[in-house]
Amino acid sequence: MSKTALLEWSGFEGLPDFSKIRDEDFKPAFEEALKDAEAEIEQIAASPEPATIDGFLQSFELAGQPLDHVCSVFFLRSGAYSNDLIQQLEQDFVPKLSRYSSKLMMDPRLFAKINALHDEAKKNAFDAETTRVIELTWKGFVRNGALLDEMDKKRLAEINERLALLGAQFGQHVLNDEAEWVLYLEKKDLVGLPDDLIATMKETANERGKTDSYALTLARSVVEPFLTFSDRRDLRQIAFEAWAKRGENGNKNDNRKIISEIVALRDEKAKLLGFKSFADFKLDNTMAKTPDNVMKLLMPVWKRAVAKAEKEAEELQKLAAQTGSNDELAAWDWRYYAEKLRTKLFSFDEASVKVYFELNKMIEAAFATAKKLFGVTFEEKHGVPLWHQDARLFEVKNPDGSLRGLFIGDYFARPSKRSGAWMSELQTEHHLGKGRKPIIYNICNFAKPPKGKPALLSLDDARTLFHEFGHALHGLLSEVKWPSVSGTSVARDFVELPSQLFEHWVTVPETLKTYARNVKTGEPMPQELLDKVLAARTFNGGFDAVEFTASALVDMAFHAGGKVDDPTEFEKNELKKLGMPKAIIMRHRPPHFTHVFTGDGYSAGYYSYMWAEVLDSDAFEAFEETGNAFDPQTAEKLKKYIYSAGGSRDPEELYKAFRGRLPSPDALMRKRGI
Repeated sequence: MSKTALLEWSGFEGLPDFSKIRDEDFKPAFEEALKDAEAEIEQIAASPEPATIDGFLQSFELAGQPLDHVCSVFFLRSGAYSNDLIQQLEQDFVPKLSRYSSKLMMDPRLFAKINALHDEAKKNAFDAETTRVIELTWKGFVRNGALLDEMDKKRLAEINERLALLGAQFGQHVLNDEAEWVLYLEKKDLVGLPDDLIATMKETANERGKTDSYALTLARSVVEPFLTFSDRRDLRQIAFEAWAKRGENGNKNDNRKIISEIVALRDEKAKLLGFKSFADFKLDNTMAKTPDNVMKLLMPVWKRAVAKAEKEAEELQKLAAQTGSNDELAAWDWRYYAEKLRTKLFSFDEASVKVYFELNKMIEAAFATAKKLFGVTFEEKHGVPLWHQDARLFEVKNPDGSLRGLFIGDYFARPSKRSGAWMSELQTEHHLGKGRKPIIYNICNFAKPPKGKPALLSLDDARTLFHEFGHALHGLLSEVKWPSVSGTSVARDFVELPSQLFEHWVTVPETLKTYARNVKTGEPMPQELLDKVLAARTFNGGFDAVEFTASALVDMAFHAGGKVDDPTEFEKNELKKLGMPKAIIMRHRPPHFTHVFTGDGYSAGYYSYMWAEVLDSDAFEAFEETGNAFDPQTAEKLKKYIYSAGGSRDPEELYKAFRGRLPSPDALMRKRGI
């Protein structure tokens, strides 16, 4: 098939027609689209007409749509369904895109036009959203080198191009390390494991041609429950060390040299642009504003988290001794003994809860929550080709029945998919020109059950599903004019608010009573078990907070200086200074910290999950204060000022419009039980 299917989308309701897209189409389509985008931008830059909203800004915002089409499908594939050719093409495309972006953002003709509009905007010549778009666009040019001299522009472009390639390589290395590692087990090795995990491991082994074995892989949805339930300490250690050392094995996928180069280049980039450090550069464009403000949030949480984690470790060590173990508590023991302690304290274990969290019911629960809060409905459409047979398509309808957009969920782990969970878009919403409806997707990595068997989730998995769906709603409910401020195009430390807030509705009693139903009997979760599940929400809170906050603090440390010769030694020294508990490691160790080193989206920004947690904890209390988790008036304000507003206004202004004030960290401390 020709490259046309990538350039011009002609599928169902404006989707690309995935049945006509071959891997071989990406390269010619990309080259044609990039050439056309460069010509389109050149025409805009060369125009002798004075800069106006219609004549310049609208054209600039809408430029390069065929390139957007090709790239959105390609980068979906590189994350969710990759292969050798896709990885090879990624290393070709990414530097070229960086070169194109640098040329565009450093063009003095384009900057002169946006600068003229920026001057005009200071006179209150435009509406509030347009003024904000002008301000953000102007700042984007400046942050990408528009004010530098030619020599520094050239060097910045070189740095950006090299960083783009290194980021792609980093992510591919992690994907390959995860996909290539497998431990085949026999039946005698499965002691302690729940039936659903055994079935998944059996199915995975069958798929790999090992019909008499059980495959333990590094998919989080497999390795974490294995560490939680396996009675075999020796196997837990093997699995944990493989999980912890992704990207650090001295093989072709080792990321340590890449980290050193990325950190050095980012520091050089920041200094070229007039900032003290890369952390200062990144935070200048966020709610937090400065590294000091980030540390004022993280350090009090860290101190409380460590104190609680140390008490938790003492309790786990005692429990281990009571069960006959003389071994010192190690990182591969924590989840195992924590699960036993939770069972002892609350009289339930994770396996007994999972039978109530079936994937389809949790998807239904997320959709029902969105309907109750925001009035939107979801209808599954079958027979429409997508990128993989596991992906599922839903039409999203407004309260009046009109089409709002499309949502796609791709829920199961596979070797060709990057680990973790994320939301992205094939197309964002806007009202500019003819306008555009959003096409949003969620990627998850839940363990796929054998054919005909239900997919059971842990409570954490259910929260992940709701989290990513919260991001999806941020894209689907967007109501803005300008594409550049649509949906999740907001400050990094604000973008996690809609997702983390939506997680709260998983454990709302009404949700659990309606959708947490026994997969075999259809009976709702008994009130007694429900009460125990809710009471246990802050159990192991010290561990959770330490695991996360350590990652955020080390991320900040990497980007506050300029040189890291040995990332492993750097990590070790930073954690020693912090007083990291011995039996806990970072949630994401540097060699596989894709948030931070695969692109710079969360670099010097991993703290933003906790920054947003301050907001989401306080925001949910707005509902609790009404006595109704679905209070219509509060939900209407939430939709208007948070989920629909995108980046059309300053995030502090939006939050205050919703809540009437900015929050303090107190709600976060209460939520985490620290």
